[in-house]
Amino acid sequence: MYLKSCVLLVTLSLSAQVPDKIDINIDGKPFTTFWSGAEVNKPYLWPLRTADGKVITRRWPMEQDTGESHDHPHHRGLWFSYDDVNGIHFWGNDPSEAAKDPKTGKIVVQKASLRGGKVQTLTTDFDWKGPDGKVVLREHRITTISSDPQLRIMDFDITLTTVGKVVFGDTKEGAFAIRLADSMTEKKHGGEMVNAEGARGMQNVWGKRSNWVDYSGMVDGEKVGVAMFDAPSNPRHPVYWHARDYGLFALDPFGQHAFDPSQPISDWTVDAGKSLRFRWRVVIHPGDEQSAHIAQLYDKWSTKR
Repeated sequence: MYLKSCVLLVTLSLSAQVPDKIDINIDGKPFTTFWSGAEVNKPYLWPLRTADGKVITRRWPMEQDTGESHDHPHHRGLWFSYDDVNGIHFWGNDPSEAAKDPKTGKIVVQKASLRGGKVQTLTTDFDWKGPDGKVVLREHRITTISSDPQLRIMDFDITLTTVGKVVFGDTKEGAFAIRLADSMTEKKHGGEMVNAEGARGMQNVWGKRSNWVDYSGMVDGEKVGVAMFDAPSNPRHPVYWHARDYGLFALDPFGQHAFDPSQPISDWTVDAGKSLRFRWRVVIHPGDEQSAHIAQLYDKWSTKR
């Protein structure tokens, strides 16, 4: 099921100046675009497509008049951010919202390089900057994208390194997330989320800890799904899930009390110059979690993580 080799086709060096977008193709077909222009307060991948080209992410607000929901303009494609880093807000930081919030931060791309072939590798470096322009965190991210005839598989290896002492506040507003197409949502169109324990629906999945969650629904008349995996080596594994019936699909390694009031408030302090490393996998697949064998895919992947 997994590709055995990567043929280097093209290398894009962007250390001097990162373009506003980088297109990523798989098997000669468009898969996604990495967006990081001056008007973007946090970089994101959008749109995300299935192996046969169906778009599984919400089009708004990147496109207007789509007929989709217009809530949460900061929910753009796939992204990673958090809303309480030394009290600075990096989650709800869309430019349309930032003007109203003096504590808004911005995640700025410093370097980005794409190497490709049958497997694409996007390597990026980011500075998480406060409203005063000072760097709070440095992020190094390696995103590896592969395929087989039916799947799109994305592996994220993220290292956060503090500049000074950093406190991640205990909030549900984070962190690694996708905003799904309206047609896939549980609330509007009967989509379904299920976790590794077999719990189904937002009421039973939201705020629970689990190795993985799958969210499936209809796109262009076909059942498709997206699964997120949390690596056993990640800090605070298994992670809490911030998965909503309106289409937000996210995991949050920083919040605890925000999800489970029986737990103490757990602000997470990281000393200056220290690092946190997270590894997550995203699998875009046809059908639901059973027909896509998500449990088996997780077991195979997690034994190496």
